[in-house]
Amino acid sequence: MSALPREPGDLPAVLVEAFADRPFHGNGAAVVRLSHPADAPWMQALARSLNQSETAFVLSWGDQWLLRWFTPECEVLLCGHATLGALLALGHWGDVSAGQPFCFHTRSGPLPVQLDAGASGRGSLELPSSGLLPAPLPAALEVVLAEHMATAAEAFWISPLGYAMALLPADAPLAGPLQLAPMLQGDLRNGLVLMQAAGTAADGELVGAETPDYRLRFFAPGLGIDEDPVTGSAHALVAPWWMERLGRRRVVGWQCSDRPGGMVCEAASSGMIRLIGTGHLLWDGFLRTAPPPWDASSSLDSGAAERARLSWHSLLPPG
Repeated sequence: MSALPREPGDLPAVLVEAFADRPFHGNGAAVVRLSHPADAPWMQALARSLNQSETAFVLSWGDQWLLRWFTPECEVLLCGHATLGALLALGHWGDVSAGQPFCFHTRSGPLPVQLDAGASGRGSLELPSSGLLPAPLPAALEVVLAEHMATAAEAFWISPLGYAMALLPADAPLAGPLQLAPMLQGDLRNGLVLMQAAGTAADGELVGAETPDYRLRFFAPGLGIDEDPVTGSAHALVAPWWMERLGRRRVVGWQCSDRPGGMVCEAASSGMIRLIGTGHLLWDGFLRTAPPPWDASSSLDSGAAERARLSWHSLLPPG
């Protein structure tokens, strides 16, 4: 069967398995290149259909690139793996060049990114890190850890990003089957990071040729993600703590989910955390749909078009 010809209005789309160098690892991110501003309900519906942990929508605005992220359930303010996916997608489509830094403008501000000039499928992105705030361990989480992992937390934090973090002993059974999402309650449902020192690396735990300094898992059923395979925003959040603990400005993180992957984390001059990782392009094609109200069959009025335009324009810095 021959490939169907591209039709007017078809949108370029790819699926990138981010923070992985091989198929069926890392975190899947669909990336859609918009030709004009789309409204949130349309993007949410498409993200639900594509059913990845995040779908990234990129839009060219003059000489700037705008970026938004949607889970199957909601729009999110920050997503690391789908930012890497969007960067690699633009490189794949020939929209950006390797070695040339630029910024994605997002609801979390401008995020510097760059394709690696020396390695295909590799790039860097800088994410904000809001810091860890020590807090009492919730009693419900203490029970979950004891009953389902036979361990206890050594420390617990919350963060302005809305995630909670618990440090587990290095010998806690963090890798392997963990179905914790149904047990989480309250704010823990919006993002729980369980992490530990890596110690001796297990088979396959390599980021390039480097072994990890720490491991983590991330659960967010409140965002429609029971477990996120590899979570850039979580690594950006905890990496400064590991840097301080290890006395270094560069650490290697690993996420030991059932689709594992990892990244190098560096302290950037911007004050953010630079994540360096690879991605695998799983599929490449076109979506046979177009966002309203520009679809010829749509009856939406021009006011809807203006609201969509303004929602995207708000991502740009003032001036």
